[in-house]
Amino acid sequence: MAFCGLLIAVPIWAEPREDAFPDQQFQEAQPQITPPKYKPKSVVHRVDPAVQLRHNLRDKINMRDKINSRLVGIVSEGTDETVDMALALTAQSEHDGLRLLPIAGAGASQNAEDVILTRGIDFGIVQTDVLDEIKRYPPFPGVEKYLQYITKLYDRQVQILAGPDIRSIDDLRGKKVNFGLQDSGTYTTATTIFEVLRVEPDVTKLPHPLALDKLRRGEISALVYVATKPSRLFQDIRPDENLHFLPITGSLPTYYSAITITSDDYPELVSQDAPVKTVEVGTALVAYNWPTNSERYQRVNHFVQAFFAHVKDIQASHPKWHQFDITSSVSGWARFPAAEQWLKKAGLAPEESRTTVVVQLDTKRRESLFEDFQRELLFREFATYQKEHRQTIVAYRDDH
Repeated sequence: MAFCGLLIAVPIWAEPREDAFPDQQFQEAQPQITPPKYKPKSVVHRVDPAVQLRHNLRDKINMRDKINSRLVGIVSEGTDETVDMALALTAQSEHDGLRLLPIAGAGASQNAEDVILTRGIDFGIVQTDVLDEIKRYPPFPGVEKYLQYITKLYDRQVQILAGPDIRSIDDLRGKKVNFGLQDSGTYTTATTIFEVLRVEPDVTKLPHPLALDKLRRGEISALVYVATKPSRLFQDIRPDENLHFLPITGSLPTYYSAITITSDDYPELVSQDAPVKTVEVGTALVAYNWPTNSERYQRVNHFVQAFFAHVKDIQASHPKWHQFDITSSVSGWARFPAAEQWLKKAGLAPEESRTTVVVQLDTKRRESLFEDFQRELLFREFATYQKEHRQTIVAYRDDH
């Protein structure tokens, strides 16, 4: 019996029956292993870095060429008027992003030469008396074949401001008078007027703000300034400074026309009952005479079409633009062909411009004229150097 009890006390291990637990409990006791899903391997196409670089460079070059094809440069003394023009044209989206790049020039004569010779400059604003001087003293032979005008623009007034002891231009003989920077529009105009009137002052070549400061201190007797009136340069002058404008009278070249400075222009400088007689000189928009089949000609033509189509928008940008007439001609110079054609289509071409002769030069002739121009420049530079250093050269020769 004891043996039987021992046998009964020993636990008997056996496999559980399938029906011993509910299905759910059995499944929880035996966690299921989910086989991983099959993911197809992605194929990576490697791009040659050199090929990608070429594509990027090509896109950038195309973008650069597209931007440059719509960009034209214009040079002038100061950029006020050219900025007005640029803003007016940029606002017209129909011209496919035409952009005008204003450039501050180094002087009136230099601006004209920049239009002819400098890369990136397509147009310039030049005074008509400067154009006349360029024709009388050309920088190289045949300059009028290269430089042509689009239209005559606004006028600039000749304003001579003097100290209290000066009553007329004759009083300036031998006195210090500022003509502005060498070869500027003001310098050219002042030189011409004083030579015609046979008055020889002691000329200074200072920037206009500095000259005004010296005039206030009595260090110079007068200054000449050619600009549209009223000028910002004179707006802060007080009546108690006793500065005043001098009248300009006499027989002057035809490109100068009579005008009057009134109290409406300068209330602090001119009294209502004593307007001052002076003269004004015109300005012109000029361009280089590119061959008609060239890319540069097409770029300039693009600007000309936009300029004439929106001349009213340009005129509305500033009072100085109100006065010019696009049909006005510049004596002695030919109009740019695209401008001539636009005026003819609009029925606005004057009789004088219908006889314009456009001269196209071949490459060899252009290069020959340019070489003549370079030789002339070298000769002038040497002559100027020799004149300025003549005493030094003579002293050196005596010592050696």
